[in-house]
Amino acid sequence: MEIQAPEQLIGKKCKPCEGGVEPCTTPQAQQQLERLDGWYLTEGGQRIRKDWTVKNFMEGMDFFNRVAEIAEDDGHHPDLHIAGYRNISIELWTHAIGGLSENDFILAAKIDKTAP
Repeated sequence: MEIQAPEQLIGKKCKPCEGGVEPCTTPQAQQQLERLDGWYLTEGGQRIRKDWTVKNFMEGMDFFNRVAEIAEDDGHHPDLHIAGYRNISIELWTHAIGGLSENDFILAAKIDKTAP
């Protein structure tokens, strides 16, 4: 996987993944995360996650709705978490390969563009 700036990732569209490709390696993921503010590895390097604290529950839900539109447009869907009514997190990974693909970093960059 080529390491890219957020602007490059935002210009791309997620590609359908039905499996059969290798997930990116932990070193590749770490290098790409150096270009994406606040995202970090979870689940032994198989997922990326970012956390935010928003003003209130509705701001979190508004953000999730924006993320849902982006995700649906790209056909790549994150896990959305809200706890304590204002602590939100998004977790990404490519389910079909059980790890990270370029799609996860594309969506992360697009999410950052609309983040609170």
